[in-house]
Amino acid sequence: MVMKKKRKNISYAKWGYIFILPFFVSFFIFSCIPLVDTIKYSFFEYYRSGIKEVGPNFIGLTNYIELIKSDMVLYGANTLILWIIGFVPQIVIALVLAAWFTDARLKIKGLQFFKVVIYLPNLIMASAFALLFFTMFSTGGPINSILLSLGVIDKAIDFTGSVFGVRSLIGFMNFLMWFGNTTIMLMAAVMGISVEVFEASDIDGCNRIQRFFYVTLPQIRPILAYTLITSIIGGLQMFDVPQILTNGKGSPDRTSMTLIMFLNNHLKSKNYGMGGALSVYLFIISGILCAIVYKMTNDDDPDGSKAAAKARKKEQRKNRRAK
Repeated sequence: MVMKKKRKNISYAKWGYIFILPFFVSFFIFSCIPLVDTIKYSFFEYYRSGIKEVGPNFIGLTNYIELIKSDMVLYGANTLILWIIGFVPQIVIALVLAAWFTDARLKIKGLQFFKVVIYLPNLIMASAFALLFFTMFSTGGPINSILLSLGVIDKAIDFTGSVFGVRSLIGFMNFLMWFGNTTIMLMAAVMGISVEVFEASDIDGCNRIQRFFYVTLPQIRPILAYTLITSIIGGLQMFDVPQILTNGKGSPDRTSMTLIMFLNNHLKSKNYGMGGALSVYLFIISGILCAIVYKMTNDDDPDGSKAAAKARKKEQRKNRRAK
């Protein structure tokens, strides 16, 4: 009688955990621990006064209350305005370009070339971009020189000395740097839509505008939600462009001072308690805004079954009342 050898079952699941372990270890060390420390120190008085270090002394919610009394709300409004100026044209033009480049009926030649061109600004460092615009739009810069030589203006325009000028430049730079990335993502989303859906809309007699609003936009809603959420997080973290353009002063009259620039000032002054409280505020604000955007853009009834069930219940209630 031949003894059958028992085949040993080999589980490969552990190797998956082993491969992803370095990520979780690094995430815990470089993200979780600093996050916990930031929240902890936000409840403490902890700063430097000359060569003397004060604290950490527990003071509860004092840092949070002091921030509310400070100009934090003003800087939050500045951040929101600068984000809107840059993001609204970004998402509009990105949607138009995505719909245009993915329309097979247009037969656009050199499509790959255009993709590279619109993505190129995204490869330039924000600091280099800000320095370039600061040089170009300064009082003695090339933009003013060209306008003066053409006779368009009689006197050099102080672009960085007016509220409208500085905010417009910051918004324009943010638009140029990120609209290419947004366009590429939206193009990928549109190309992921089944061709049969577009063919069905053509058979039903939809024109281009109707097809865009009633077919394309609903189908790319998840990517739109991702774009909005990442843009909100990036907008709240806006720092390098206004920092370099205004030399860290948020001029004129602090109208371009953002929340992260305000945070940087606390960190430069070694006020870690106040900086931690401001970081917690930023975390809460970004979480609330992202939750609102996700709720607005998420379709929890894609097949219409919930709406149909509600309609049936409503109809049944009417019938009961009629009887």
